[in-house]
Formats: sequence, C-alpha cells, structure tokens
Amino acid sequence: GPWVSSVLTGLPHKTTGAKVRLVKGSHIVVPKVHSLGHACLLQNPDKRVIFVIPFEGKWSLIGTTDVPVDTPEEAVDITDKETDYLIEAANRFLAKPISRADVVWTFAGVRPLYDDGKSDPSSITRDYTFELDEEGGKAPVLSVYGGKLTTYRCLAESALDKLAPFLPPLGPKWTKESHLPGGDMSNYNAFRDEMFDRYKGFPRDLLDGVVRRHGSRAPLLLGDIQKPEQLGRNFGAGLTEREIESFIADEWAETAEDILWRRTKCGLHMDAA
Repeated sequence: GPWVSSVLTGLPHKTTGAKVRLVKGSHIVVPKVHSLGHACLLQNPDKRVIFVIPFEGKWSLIGTTDVPVDTPEEAVDITDKETDYLIEAANRFLAKPISRADVVWTFAGVRPLYDDGKSDPSSITRDYTFELDEEGGKAPVLSVYGGKLTTYRCLAESALDKLAPFLPPLGPKWTKESHLPGGDMSNYNAFRDEMFDRYKGFPRDLLDGVVRRHGSRAPLLLGDIQKPEQLGRNFGAGLTEREIESFIADEWAETAEDILWRRTKCGLHMDAA
C-alpha cells in the first residue's frame, strides 16, 4: 500500500513507517429477495460473510466484496467478477435465484485500512491506529490510520484523549449518547403514524419518504402547510421541490446525482425521464 506522510507548512517533511491498505467493497441492489423485514448474513465458502439487507422498501442490498486496490480511482465501479461473486453467494441460499438482469443499481467504496501485515484483505483489522508526533509539549500532529465510519465516534473520543494533554481542560464526553440529527425519537413507527395523522390527505409515500430521510426533523421541513401542493412539484418517491431546496440550502447539494443518490436513494424509484 502507499506510504503515508505528513507535510506541514513551515515544518520539515516527515515520513512515517505506518502504511494504509486500500480495500474496495462493492454492492448490488436487486428486487427484494424475501418479504421479511430483517437482514441476513450468509456464510460463504471462502470464510467471508455476505449481507442481504432490506433496502428502500422494494429492494434488497447485497454486499460486500474485499478487493485490494492501489488507488481510489480503481474502485469507482463494481466489476463483473464482483457482481458474479455476490450473485453466486446469495444464490446458495435463495429459493428463487437472481441473475445479472435483476441488478438495478450498484455502488462501490474504498476502505482505507491500517496495514497490519496480513495478506488476506478480509483479515486486515477494521480498527483504527494513531500515531502522535510531538516535541517537548509543542503543538502535536496526530495521524489516524484505518478505521470505519461505523466507529467514528469512538475514534473521535480516542483522538481527543490523545490530544487532551496539549489542550485546555476538556468537558465531559457526550458523543456516545448523542442522537444523530432526526434520530431523537423513541419509536419510529409511532412517530411516522403521528405524521400521517398530522398531515391527513397527503400522499402516504410522500410522508413516508420525508420521515425516513429526516426523522424527527420532518416537521421542520413540512412546517404548517395545509395541502401537498404547497411543497411544489412532486418528483415521486416523496421527493418534492421543498425537500430539494432544503438539500441545496442546508446540505450543499449541487447536482441531481447529489440528491437522487447521495442524500436519498430516490433514483431507485424513478425512471430516466
């Protein structure tokens, strides 16, 4: 993998011995393979597991692969080999087999993992590693290697633990119990039903889409509107002009792809037109 180095203006170039391995993970989306509401983990002969997750109501998300790459540019798209691998893995367990013709969408990403010397990409640790450079109490440089989005809060707290000796006294830790925006509800289904009741006469797919994407912040988006027309054009999947304007104003969306795929998965519910 590539060597990682830190270059800071006014400071000498410093190269570290730590390495990062880039491992590509790809996914496919197909019409839902079962009607149950839970995810499945499928054991593969290569000792990996494949997940099948209910996705956007009508589909199943199947992933993921572990493919070593040298650059992020190599991991933009899934390969035919990866697609066949995921289909074959799922078909070992499905009563009704799927094929390439069933794949409606794919996406791939890169895991920048700390190189712990293991050759099998599936065996490389998903944990993070820190390297702290400091001289005599002066401003330090903290390098972070590896880690995953799913542990970013733990990583953030650990990073501050490392930096605490160089900072003014810190307050108590608070991130562990903190809700993500829109996540502060005790019962999702009850809240959704409350929104259905509050906005009677609105299309249920419109309300369902807004609630799934914004959670308890849905009333901030919908406000005190009395009829669906006040939300502007309805593009389907519950996506209206009002919501698009909020993505542009509050989440820096610039393109249709930003909105249809990155901030929502509404693209799955629409045709090209």
